[in-house]
Amino acid sequence: MDVSAMLEEYAYPETTPWLRANMIETLDGGIQYRGDTSALGYEGDWALMQHLRTLADVVIMGATTVREYGTYPPAAPKLAIVSRSLRLDFDGPLFADAPTPPIVITCDTAPAERLREVERRAEVMICGTGAADMGVALQQLADRGYVRQLCEGGPTVLAEVAAAGWLHELCLTLSPIITAGDAARILDGPVIDMQNMELRHTVQDGNYLYLRYRKAKA
Repeated sequence: MDVSAMLEEYAYPETTPWLRANMIETLDGGIQYRGDTSALGYEGDWALMQHLRTLADVVIMGATTVREYGTYPPAAPKLAIVSRSLRLDFDGPLFADAPTPPIVITCDTAPAERLREVERRAEVMICGTGAADMGVALQQLADRGYVRQLCEGGPTVLAEVAAAGWLHELCLTLSPIITAGDAARILDGPVIDMQNMELRHTVQDGNYLYLRYRKAKA
């Protein structure tokens, strides 16, 4: 796939703030194969993911997704990590090699000792009681100038984003495999008010299909 030929298709709209999610799933709706998300993709999907990062002001990820990387995600701008427990390796390359200190989004029940540790390594946003309030967190990011937002999951974080009404756009890669099993869906959380989406484009690359949806106007 020639990602450069698709640049205009993925430009952020003038409407801000704007949150775009980028996810991949199998034909039967799973996001992993035997616990490995990368098993679903290939070079074209990887190139698109990196391109979408370059367009964003901030990339938002849950702690589990971040731990899968281990290092700072390639091509990512500012990184915002959502974590209630703060079980993160503050001495690892994710923090040590970051071009700028990540933002860590947590809640007021985060472990005090871990909170003191993360405050030395990152910018901290405490948003919510018992769990991070994604609506508050995303608005605070926008207020800091991070208006072009990209969420790469995981599915729990993305479900919280949608529940807060902030899922403005979904870029979804359909991987041409089926796996069955108990893999999570791209959103994993309580039922939310049904949100209608509008299909903006489809791009086929071999047996892979790239879909882009926007939130339908009321």
